Amino acid sequence: MLSPNDKKLQKLDPFYRPSLTKQKTSAEIISEARNALRTVRTQRPFTPQEDQRKLFGPASSRTPENRPPSSFSLHASSFESSDSRPISGARLSPLELKPKAPAFPTTEEDPCLSFPKPPVDPAKIRRISSARARLFRAASQGALLPDRTLLPAERKKTAESRETVRMGGSLMQINGIHVTESKAIGLVESPPLQLTEGGGFSDVKEQGLFEGAATSPSHLRSGGDQAKRRSRASLCPNSSDLSRLETRAVSKADSHDKDMEMEVDDVFWNTRIVPILHKLEKDENIEMMCAACTQLHHALEEGHMLGNKFKRRSILLKTLYKLVDVGSDPLSLKLAKIILALKVSRKNLLNVCKLIFKISRNEKNDSLIQNDSILESLLEVLRREDLQTNTEAFLYCMGAIKFISGNSGFLNEMVSKGAVEILMNLIKQINENTKKYSTYLPNSGHLLVQMTAALRNLVDSPLARSKLLSVGALAQLCTVMEQYMSDKDVCTNIARIFSKLTTYHDCCVALANCPRCYALFLNLINKYQKKQDLVVRIVFILGNLTAKNNQAREQFFKEEGSIPTLLSLFRTFYKLDVHPKRRVGEGDEQSKAQEPQVQVEDVLIKLTRVLANLAIHPGIGPVMATNPYIVGLLLATLEYRSIDDCEELVINTTVTINNLSYYQVKNSVIQNKKLHIAELLLKLLMSNNMDGLLEAVRVFGNLSQDHDVCDFIVEKNVHKFMIALLDAGHQDICFSACGVLLNLTVDKDKRVILKEGGGIKKLVECLRDFGPTDWQLACLVCKTLWNFSENMTNASSCFGDEDANTLLVLLSSFLGTKSDSHIC
Repeated sequence: MLSPNDKKLQKLDPFYRPSLTKQKTSAEIISEARNALRTVRTQRPFTPQEDQRKLFGPASSRTPENRPPSSFSLHASSFESSDSRPISGARLSPLELKPKAPAFPTTEEDPCLSFPKPPVDPAKIRRISSARARLFRAASQGALLPDRTLLPAERKKTAESRETVRMGGSLMQINGIHVTESKAIGLVESPPLQLTEGGGFSDVKEQGLFEGAATSPSHLRSGGDQAKRRSRASLCPNSSDLSRLETRAVSKADSHDKDMEMEVDDVFWNTRIVPILHKLEKDENIEMMCAACTQLHHALEEGHMLGNKFKRRSILLKTLYKLVDVGSDPLSLKLAKIILALKVSRKNLLNVCKLIFKISRNEKNDSLIQNDSILESLLEVLRREDLQTNTEAFLYCMGAIKFISGNSGFLNEMVSKGAVEILMNLIKQINENTKKYSTYLPNSGHLLVQMTAALRNLVDSPLARSKLLSVGALAQLCTVMEQYMSDKDVCTNIARIFSKLTTYHDCCVALANCPRCYALFLNLINKYQKKQDLVVRIVFILGNLTAKNNQAREQFFKEEGSIPTLLSLFRTFYKLDVHPKRRVGEGDEQSKAQEPQVQVEDVLIKLTRVLANLAIHPGIGPVMATNPYIVGLLLATLEYRSIDDCEELVINTTVTINNLSYYQVKNSVIQNKKLHIAELLLKLLMSNNMDGLLEAVRVFGNLSQDHDVCDFIVEKNVHKFMIALLDAGHQDICFSACGVLLNLTVDKDKRVILKEGGGIKKLVECLRDFGPTDWQLACLVCKTLWNFSENMTNASSCFGDEDANTLLVLLSSFLGTKSDSHIC
């Protein structure tokens, strides 16, 4: 009769039956098999956040005298009063232009003079319509405000003249605003223009813009000298005369339209802009001034006065520049946004970028920057302005963007507003300019430090990574590293970008497809071999590239000097690790001394990972196994380092030795030093670290194929340890331990050791517990039991009655058959 455990085992499915409903292919089963060779995972090098926001951090290779300042004073006097002044030469006096209203002869007065109608300009129609709309809005607000506050007597005088138009000399006054006669005619008498079928403009009769407005004198409306017009009436002009007259008429019409638009701008300026400027000059409350700035920006936008074409732009800018001296960050941000919207250039552009940079250095101002949409204004500067003529302005603009990008709350906004595309376009311009002229732009290195630092922050966004791949950013960044290899700051930032990107498979594939990247990384290692912060990231990137790509392993290995470069780096940091410059002290000195030691270890950790990954390639691993320098450095690391001191380094080194020990090749250094390696592995077996223990057992699994190592295992009682590990309840440990026992049972003289410590019983229990779901482990246990039971005459005497019966039930269940009897 079967025991309860045996009845339970009868219900188990065959181990080869998949748990999924879909039958797996042979290729899928093979891909699930445990690899004797393994890659190694490691953490990305840590980049501490800087305590202060500066253009260049404390780790920068730039000396203070060779880099732009992060701290500076900025006042109203720093700005130029005129943003459009020529760079050199005398300033020209403006021409005195007195436009007159165009006079067109009628058909009655000049019967044979017929002017063709000018073509329709849709932009002109929109401009005039917009100007008229602004004029009506301004007029509807009542009295037009003058540039200064009026006294009571003056207010009374103005009120009396508000509904009349007075003419005196060459000036007219409309609602308190003085305009020239010709402009007054345009404002008071000129009817609105209507688009005709013939493509020209015709007059539409309507009331004047201001009710009760007096008409201008008849001699201004007559359109010219009547006598001269009669003398010309008898002559018919030829075609060339008609062409000149047509051009002159169109020119006069354009002049009239411009006068009309300028006059409307004057009305809008006095009614909407001047009161706000007065408020800004007189108010001392910061909140009220900020609100006025917001109101000013909206008014300028409504009046189409933003940009660099507005005639009173210099007056407006002077007022805004003066307010910079108030020294308020919220107010300065409002001012900066308006100044940038007015499209300032040269020194003023530089100063406003410096102003925003200065404010953005304080993290507390991030919310102000976000609320005022300053980011959009900064990106517009990078998108619109010329790089070659504004490199210093771009530098501080990018510095502010770099600070902002360090705040995770800005990432989505920056990416959605095209920050990735803008930055990569600038990088492409710099690359092309450097390649074309074989020289660097002024401040281009400083600028690249800011741009690459911002990109390093942006790649945390999945959308940013997708955009970087779509625009071919990785190849462009490799080009930057090639051209600016002497600039450690630029190379370090790009290495940080690649460190982040290569942790994602698609980005890793994209970088691996840049064939020159391997030579580039090797050159950087050779150039900056003792610069830990850079080389640790380069080696980490190489580890990512070679982790899952056999082609990448082969391409890197074929690069000239690849293995010698890695070994040279290994020796450099091995010496620093064994003989640190700073001795461990006490208290704070101890922590400071340990910090550089941890950095040295980090390089060795990443380096052994690359070696382990390379050893997986079937064409590279055997070559590495015969290299005495590689094996020598690995063994030296195990000799002086314990797993308690540096767990990751010891485990990575053991994994590399395991991968190399897989290859049973002639002249293998691993095979020649197999007993020494076995001695070193005993330390790991005795540790409490399960990961280290597992790696040591795996190496023993490869080495135990050798008869001398099997003798060593029995001599040192390692086999008892392997039997004990079968109770670990860990499938990988059971699998590796069973592999060692399998190799031991190949030797008939050593099969008896399985009975020590209940080895047979534990193997059967492993088969029972893990066999139904782990066909590889089940296969390994069966092979071990097969070796043990070779030439068996009686199952009970070989396995024991209980274990024999349990084994029979298990094997029958795996085969899908029933067991009807006990083993006798």
